[in-house]
Amino acid sequence: MTRRAPAVLALVLLAATPGCGAGEPDTPPQVTVRAGPQEVPVPASQYCLDGEGQRYGIRPPVVEVSPATTIRLEVPESVAERGWSVQVFDDQLVEQLGEVDVPAGTTVYDGINSSDVVPAAYHLVVVEDSGEGCSGLSGAWPVGFLRAGGDTGGTATPAG
Repeated sequence: MTRRAPAVLALVLLAATPGCGAGEPDTPPQVTVRAGPQEVPVPASQYCLDGEGQRYGIRPPVVEVSPATTIRLEVPESVAERGWSVQVFDDQLVEQLGEVDVPAGTTVYDGINSSDVVPAAYHLVVVEDSGEGCSGLSGAWPVGFLRAGGDTGGTATPAG
């Protein structure tokens, strides 16, 4: 019994510690992406935890998609409450190509399909609206897409 007491005490102290189990996560939440039959968890590349901005050395997942496939982005309730948008980037995550505003309070957004972006290889980045803490740093969840049958190199030109 004496061996269990320290473990139980540690759990009680952890539960009582602010920011640990008391409503504030101790790790960033994940976003989920669905494209066709695929469901992919997307880890945060940056997030504000306990008032401190954190950056994570992740490699964004890449999803291979068919043309005109609906892309469904799902965020946790905490992100939806703060507000979020979707930024569209090139395949190198360097040049921002556009941004999609998501209605406030939305947990699931499926208004993008794989053919909406001109290059066949691109990234979507779910970006949480920044709060007061972390000097404006907000949560970001990047995910790459590679559309079948498209040219992945060069510069996009208008049809015609």
